[in-house]
Amino acid sequence: MKTRFKITALIALLGLTLLSACGAAATEAPAAEAPAAVESFAMEQPAAQAPAPAEAEAAKDAQGGGPAEGSGAGVLPNMDSTNADFAVSHMIIKDGQIKLQVEDTDVAIDRATQVIGDLGGYIISSRVWYQPHYDGENYKYATITIGIPVAQFERALSRLRGLAVKVLDETASGEDVTNQFVDLQSQVTNLEATRDRIKSFLDDAKTVDEALRINQELASVEAQIEQIKGQMNYLQDRSAYSTITVNFEPVLPEIVETPTPTPTPNVWQPGETYKDAKEAVTSAYQGIINFLIWVVIFLVPIFAPPVLIVWALIKFFTRKWRKPGQ
Repeated sequence: MKTRFKITALIALLGLTLLSACGAAATEAPAAEAPAAVESFAMEQPAAQAPAPAEAEAAKDAQGGGPAEGSGAGVLPNMDSTNADFAVSHMIIKDGQIKLQVEDTDVAIDRATQVIGDLGGYIISSRVWYQPHYDGENYKYATITIGIPVAQFERALSRLRGLAVKVLDETASGEDVTNQFVDLQSQVTNLEATRDRIKSFLDDAKTVDEALRINQELASVEAQIEQIKGQMNYLQDRSAYSTITVNFEPVLPEIVETPTPTPTPNVWQPGETYKDAKEAVTSAYQGIINFLIWVVIFLVPIFAPPVLIVWALIKFFTRKWRKPGQ
């Protein structure tokens, strides 16, 4: 009878613990009030108490875990003490996008790679492609996504700006995930306390059936702990390294537009008409005189002798034919 009572109390305790672990209220209250059965069972069998929030934070910091890990790198040299304390105790996920216009894309990529190495970052992804221009030439474009330590985020953006002829576009954003991380940390603390209680129940199991059911509950709680720890690790990694996407665009030659000539209005000019008519008459008389000169100089010497000879022969024969008749 006592074993069944223990199993009933265990199931009720597990249900209350899972509900408190999934809600945000777990960060404010150390534990929810248990029903009468759980209270009576707690009197008979004391359970391991969960560490206080302050003690959990101190233990986490001692192990190198806590929110300060990775987020403290966001402190800048020009921060005052208040802002520095805020940066150390908060986890900020930073993202940036910058579009640069450069003289030579290959040179800009090499210099950006050097900047990444100097600041302790790494290249997440890269893409290079060519795009034709109106003059028929292909120009090189590139996109690089990099991971930079959060302390070097602003410095990285500043050095990347120095590679450009012109900064075409720049965007930076940050997300504070401190509350989310603390919430997950509290859930892990509660689940670990529940896991320890279940392990103590497993030691007191009398039958194989009881041991299997308790072991199933233990596996479910441990799976939730691992899942939440994975989310915490993700937040720590994202807050420790910022992401910057850099787009490189080459300087393109300017388009030279040929100006369209403005039509000249046709204005009536009598003087120009008189001048054109005079030139036309002069040209006509010159043509006539030139023709006469050709006739006199060229045609007369050529055709005059034959014509005279023919005329003389006609006269001669005409006179000779007339004599017999006379």
